[in-house]
Amino acid sequence: MAVMVTDPIIEKQLRDAWTEDDTRREEVWEGVLVMPPMANTEHQIFVMKVAAAFSSLVDRDAGDFVLPGGNVSDRDKGWLYNYRIPDVIVCLAGGVARNCDTHLVGGPDLLVEIASPGEDPHAKLVFYSQIGTRELLVLDRDPWALELFELRGGKLVSAGRSDLATPAILASGVLPVTFQLQPGKTRPVIDVVQSQTGQRWTA
Repeated sequence: MAVMVTDPIIEKQLRDAWTEDDTRREEVWEGVLVMPPMANTEHQIFVMKVAAAFSSLVDRDAGDFVLPGGNVSDRDKGWLYNYRIPDVIVCLAGGVARNCDTHLVGGPDLLVEIASPGEDPHAKLVFYSQIGTRELLVLDRDPWALELFELRGGKLVSAGRSDLATPAILASGVLPVTFQLQPGKTRPVIDVVQSQTGQRWTA
């Protein structure tokens, strides 16, 4: 359950304890500290495999880049007042996102959010829409589902959903790639396929 702390002494104790743990990544939503669940091993495996697949699809020599997480804000100065940390970030040369070293300002071309227990990445849709994120891929793990959102008319709207009952193929408009949720040996997997060559990655 969510907890609101208004006692300044307890707030400081929580913040100090939180920042001492380098494995955690907090977000700030319009001045409110949001402490997401710690990513488990499965979560981190998804992040690294998806980021690796995306890295082979972009032109790094042209200025494209892929990050396994990072700070994304809507402002240059005072960005610590309002930022999110998606799990995977794709920025293409010529996109609206600007690299400010400590954070990105403006929407990346493609973001990936992987839900952990007690977390709802859909709550970030408005923020990601407002900064101009072109696409957002959300992986839910309870129940398992993959959903792709596209920026249309200034809002990120669902462009398709893939789950085990209906394993639809979702096509990205940012990268030449499709996504599909499929059964795996021990858990569902994301099937990532290069649209032009058929090269395949499994996360």
